[in-house]
Amino acid sequence: MLIISIGITALVGILSAIDAIKNGINDNFTSMGANTFTIRNAETNIRVGRHGRKSKSFQPITYKEALRFKNEFNYPVITSISTQASWNSRVKFANKKTNPNIQIYGSDENYISTAGYELEKGRNFNANEVIGGAHIVLIGKEIETTLFSKKQDCIDKTIKIGATRYKVIGVLKSKGNSSGFGGDKLCIIPITNARQYFGKPDMAFTINILTKNGFLLDILLNEARGLFRKVRKIAITGNEDFDIVKSDSLATLLIADLRKVTAGATIIGFITLLGAAIGLMNIMLVSVTERTREIGVRKALGATIKIIKYQFLIESVVICVMGGLIGILFGIIIGNVISFALNTGFFIPWFWIMSGVIICIVVGLVSGYMPAKRASELDPIDSLRFE
Repeated sequence: MLIISIGITALVGILSAIDAIKNGINDNFTSMGANTFTIRNAETNIRVGRHGRKSKSFQPITYKEALRFKNEFNYPVITSISTQASWNSRVKFANKKTNPNIQIYGSDENYISTAGYELEKGRNFNANEVIGGAHIVLIGKEIETTLFSKKQDCIDKTIKIGATRYKVIGVLKSKGNSSGFGGDKLCIIPITNARQYFGKPDMAFTINILTKNGFLLDILLNEARGLFRKVRKIAITGNEDFDIVKSDSLATLLIADLRKVTAGATIIGFITLLGAAIGLMNIMLVSVTERTREIGVRKALGATIKIIKYQFLIESVVICVMGGLIGILFGIIIGNVISFALNTGFFIPWFWIMSGVIICIVVGLVSGYMPAKRASELDPIDSLRFE
């Protein structure tokens, strides 16, 4: 039972942990906005020509293009424009400061809705503050805990980002840094202010669109594609120089990569289980040898070959199922430890539970067949004489 439970724990535990990771990925990307798609810069295109590899870089999306799209895309959606002003800023308050790893985003008043953020306290920008480039900021939860004590209210306090002062007007709810996209180590300032104080010649802008009706997502995505081709002045036969990505596309991509990990983990789990099955078979073969006289007595009292074979097969299956149930329990615990670490909550991997039970029955039958066959073929006379 211990041998089988270790094998099943390895198999169910690894695969349940991978399911927990998948749930975490889905939750993180869903929190960005389940009905969101993004228009962003196209990735560098690598071409191969006569003189070897040559990269073709596309022009970044400008603020003027993004603003024109927002004004002309008249559908039941929420549209926001944002830019990553800095990857590695340091934020200060009084004598406290953060590490130089704070991401600064410039955005309009709609960004926190389209990016899936929520306010824990304070308020959001308004349109006038965005237009006027006000020196105000929304901060991530980690920045609040780093710069301010528990008894200290950060709202309306002035912090420094680089050399520029900003008044804190809101704190974002924690999303966890594992979710990426800034996590809790970010500041959001009005986009006009970001252009003024963090502007650079190749500054690129991103457009997020949150649809109010999920069923219209693909239709609106195609409408947005057509309008932005017009904004970028791309000919009908021309190739697009921008990317449109649905919020769940990145999750799908990451989960597709996890399938390879799942396949590898499954192979490792089955190898462990194969070792357990071989061990069980050896134990059952030893059991046949030790119980030779018992088998002889049973045959002498009328037990048939079929009855003896079923006896050892049932013993093998029961041992496997009992060990498997213990292994499944530990596998569920391992999966949920990973799940709680990713803040995705408790889950029961029913598929792997059922798969584990079926595998145990199969392993019991396979590993018990040879010992059962050997026991059933013993001669009763020789068995009764066995010492």
